[in-house]
Amino acid sequence: DWHTIAGASDPRAIAPRSMNAGLADARVAVVGGTSGMGLATARAAAAAAADVILISRKPASVERGLAQLPPGSRGYAISALDEACLRRVWGEVGSVDHLVYTAAEPPCTGRITELDIADVRASFDIRYFGALTAIRTALPHLSRTGSITLTSGAAAVRPRATSGVIASICGAMEALTRALAMELSPIRVNLVRPGFMSTGLWSTLDHDARTALFDQTAASNLVGHVGNADEAAQAFLYCMTQTYATGSIVTVDGGYSLV
Repeated sequence: DWHTIAGASDPRAIAPRSMNAGLADARVAVVGGTSGMGLATARAAAAAAADVILISRKPASVERGLAQLPPGSRGYAISALDEACLRRVWGEVGSVDHLVYTAAEPPCTGRITELDIADVRASFDIRYFGALTAIRTALPHLSRTGSITLTSGAAAVRPRATSGVIASICGAMEALTRALAMELSPIRVNLVRPGFMSTGLWSTLDHDARTALFDQTAASNLVGHVGNADEAAQAFLYCMTQTYATGSIVTVDGGYSLV
């Protein structure tokens, strides 16, 4: 089942928006928008006068996310894999101008020969199949002048010895982006490829391991620091508002993929 956290139904007729409208009064749905890059994107979209919808699995997370958004923002506690409930949610939401998918669990890392295949499948579920489900169910409500923005990661082009799973997912997301840009035209489909970001995604690492990872990354990155969620959010806003970009991959990794 699904649970509405805030707001009431406000369905709108699907109508083309001005190509130069920016995000003012646009309806932006962020799946995975209650933490990290997703929440930063939701905040940035709200600051640009968008009507923001949060979708995330845990009611408490949705409530915390809504507390950082303007009054009138709405949230739904629902799994991105629950197709039937997502269809009901989109029906309540009404039209959507921009769909952003950032939902993710802590990365499944380790050597392929040592990983539990169930953990590998679970990683693909939320990052890849969740995105497919969100897109399939939202499509009837998505403006033809709108956009979809997906997420991968720098592992797609610079994997480590223990990042085979996440590299595979990121590569799949990038291929999916290009294919959907063709299939769903004129709806624009783009993707943000972040590098290491200081978000809660790395919370499963102990403090020392996380600090060592960030310090090593900062030292090797061309910009000399690890990125943060607000920096990534600017790339998501670019993908929503740049009306001549589709099938594009916007890299925000501090130069990680070059060194």
